Amino acid sequence: MTNAHCTRGHEPTTVSFEVMPPRHPDAAPRFWATVGRLVAARPDFMSVTYGAAGRDRASARSVVSELVTSTPVPPIAHLTCVGTSPGEVARVVSDYLDAGVRAFLALRGDPPAGDPRWRPASGEVASATELVTLIRRLECRRCEEHPGAALRAAVRPLTIAVAAFPAGNPAAGTTADQEVERLLVKQAAGASFAITQLFWEADTYLSFVERARASGVTIPIVAGLLPPTDPSRLRRTQDLTGIEAPRALLDALSAAEGTDALRLGVDEGARLAGGILDGGAPGLHLYTFNKAEPSLLLLERLRLLDPVP
Repeated sequence: MTNAHCTRGHEPTTVSFEVMPPRHPDAAPRFWATVGRLVAARPDFMSVTYGAAGRDRASARSVVSELVTSTPVPPIAHLTCVGTSPGEVARVVSDYLDAGVRAFLALRGDPPAGDPRWRPASGEVASATELVTLIRRLECRRCEEHPGAALRAAVRPLTIAVAAFPAGNPAAGTTADQEVERLLVKQAAGASFAITQLFWEADTYLSFVERARASGVTIPIVAGLLPPTDPSRLRRTQDLTGIEAPRALLDALSAAEGTDALRLGVDEGARLAGGILDGGAPGLHLYTFNKAEPSLLLLERLRLLDPVP
C-alpha cells in the first residue's frame, strides 16, 4: 500500500485519522484491528480522543503509548480542560511527555451536561487558549531543567493543535468571524496548526481560511471531515456539535441500505474533500468513529491511497 502523501495534481496532501479509545476491554481487539488498517495507510498522524473531565483518560493514555512504541505513526493526544486545575493539566501533560508524546490537541471540552449556567470555577483552566499556554510553559520549564529534554525538543519540537469552527461554534454561540478572532488568539498562545470541526460545503471551509489569512492567521488549517455513510452517526454528531447535516443527505442515507449507503456516503465525502483540496486545503483529518472502511474508501476515491482490498 502506498503512502497517503500522494498528490492530486497540485501539491502534497496530508492525511490523518481520529480514533476513540475503547471504553470496555472486550472492544479492544476490534479497535486495534481497525487501528491496524488505518496505520497501514501510513497517515501523517493519528489523534486519540480524550473524554471530558478526564473520562477515558486511562484508555486514551494506553492507546497513545501503544502508538508511540509500536507504530510508525505519531499520535496526537487530545487534552480537555473543563473542570481541570493547572496542576492537573501539568500532571497529565508531563505523563504524556514522559511517554514520548510530542503532539497534543488542546480543547476546552464540553461543559457538564444539563447545566447551561455552568462556568469554570476560580483557578480552573477556562479555555483552549489557556491550555495551549500551560503546555508551552511546562515544556519550556522542562527544557530549562533538563538538558535531555532540551535536546529532545530541538530534534522533535512540541506540536500543539487546536480546533477551528469554520461556520461558527453553535455550542459557544459564535460566528465564523468570531472564530477567526479566537484562532488568532490561539495562534498567539503557541498553537502550531488547527483542525476544523465538521462542515458540509467546500465554500464554508475555503471562505473561513480566506478570512483567517486576511486577519493574520498563518498556521495551517486542516479540514476535518466525517465520511457520511451512517445516518444515525450523522444525527448523533449533529446533536453533539449543533452542526446540522444536509437534510437531503440524511434522507438519502436513510433510504439506502448496506453497500448502497456506503457508496453514497463515500461519493458525497469525495465531492466535499475534492472541492477543498482543489481550493488549496493542506490535508484531510478524517473522523473515523473507529470504522476504517469509509475513510479508506474515501482516500482511494481521491487517489490518495491504493485500492482497498
